[in-house]
Amino acid sequence: MLTNLFKSVLHNIGVLVVGFAFAFLGTELDLLLGLHPFHSLLTTITAWLLLAMGFLLRIWATYDFYQRRMKVIVLVPQTSMIITGPYRFTRNPLYLGGNVFIFGGAVLWLGSPGGLILTAVVIIATDFMIRREEKQLEKTFGEEFIRYKIRVRRWL
Repeated sequence: MLTNLFKSVLHNIGVLVVGFAFAFLGTELDLLLGLHPFHSLLTTITAWLLLAMGFLLRIWATYDFYQRRMKVIVLVPQTSMIITGPYRFTRNPLYLGGNVFIFGGAVLWLGSPGGLILTAVVIIATDFMIRREEKQLEKTFGEEFIRYKIRVRRWL
């Protein structure tokens, strides 16, 4: 149990690093486009809240994977569905926690307008990818996935 929690934390520290690298790309886009950074107490508080929520949500979701001896990142379809834990509230807690909350929080923390644009593009691209994954899940799990899809939202 503690091993899985430790693995979940380590895994998601990596996601935080990627989120800040992504936000840094946004600052480079700002320089290229001549956009000025923004900073305020509200954006800083929002950034910290998003980062914390994203990190904790991803730890919870990856922990569920590790508890079931499943890999979080695979190139082939999973052999079982997880519908407990954070998957009761969103079908995609890993994408929500990372691509939305962590990326968005890091971008806000750096105050990057270009990063906000990049985050929007990533969310749109992720949604297309999720829709493709859902077709595969429906093929693999059939009625079980359809019932789950009706009961739980894609994002929030």
